[in-house]
Amino acid sequence: MTMATVHVPLDDRAYDVRIGPGLIARAGAEIAPFLNRPRVFVVTEERVAALHLDALKDGLADDGVQMKALVLPAGESTKSWPHFTRTVEWLLEQKVERKDIVVAFGGGVIGDLAGFAAAVLRRGVRFVQIPTSLLAQVDSSVGGKTGINSVVGKNLIGAFHQPSLVLADISVLGTLTKRDFLSGYGEVQKYGLLGDADFFEWLEQHGPALAAGDSGLRLEAVRRSVQMKADIVERDETEQGDRALLNLGHTFCHALEAATGYSDRLLHGEGVAIGCALAFELSAKLGLVSQEEPSRVREHLAAMEMKKDIADIDGELPDADGLVELMSQDKKVVDGKLRFILARAIGDAFVTADVPPEAVQAVLQDALLGR
Repeated sequence: MTMATVHVPLDDRAYDVRIGPGLIARAGAEIAPFLNRPRVFVVTEERVAALHLDALKDGLADDGVQMKALVLPAGESTKSWPHFTRTVEWLLEQKVERKDIVVAFGGGVIGDLAGFAAAVLRRGVRFVQIPTSLLAQVDSSVGGKTGINSVVGKNLIGAFHQPSLVLADISVLGTLTKRDFLSGYGEVQKYGLLGDADFFEWLEQHGPALAAGDSGLRLEAVRRSVQMKADIVERDETEQGDRALLNLGHTFCHALEAATGYSDRLLHGEGVAIGCALAFELSAKLGLVSQEEPSRVREHLAAMEMKKDIADIDGELPDADGLVELMSQDKKVVDGKLRFILARAIGDAFVTADVPPEAVQAVLQDALLGR
């Protein structure tokens, strides 16, 4: 199978995203050109370590690269001050130098945490992302957003720190559970909804086969998602404008994640999928799109056997007022006003702070009534 490369052109911070099978096995050859000395410092988590750490060690050793690894607990709670502190202190104990490479080896949690540690260590150490989940491959590993969660809200502490290289090995996607794979797909379908109607139509046609394991389709879905993100990041690296489009569905998602305690009740990509459906529902309520558009979004999510409504979340949830309050802690609040990403059509999203609170309330109340 062919390999794909997406270039992220950010002047002296430019880098490549390599996409294809077998990249972990050739990690040494990919990373060696960046090394000042033949060793890397890997931050990973227990589930990924059990499945893939030996393969990474072998892939590095094939090109004479040694590896030291820190294995953290799996799960969203790892994106916290205690584990961040542990990671930074471990890297200092290993005497990591500025010209060394830290490798973030795992899903979005590890990528965000290790990237943030690299950003602040010695005021900036280079790092390489080797994302092992679909969600991380198409979203969090690209673009340089790093950080941890606060008790107040998600991703509120962090820095922009671009990787030197991203290796998206699609062969590891076969080790994901169906639920984890589909959680990542929540971010894939988002790209079509926010800016590429043809891609969304392609996903409607090929999504089920892609989920069933077709490697060629998986490579193409990752490539197109990464290319869209790279194009947006190139225009707006630090989210002053266009990059906010990537948050389609996230305002609702982050409130629902907070309401479920960042637990396995709702995975991030599941929240994004529900959030996208709610964003299109809000757009329809405001007369921006016809009611057919949110229905089409939900029909595709249903065809993929994914969560598509608040009703699909198990357990108790706050009322509409409580969810709106959780939204108020979102990073997208500017001058006290919450910015939403709404749509004029599938493939045509835009950012606005001009959303009547009563419309948001009504959409949430309707969604909660469906439970």
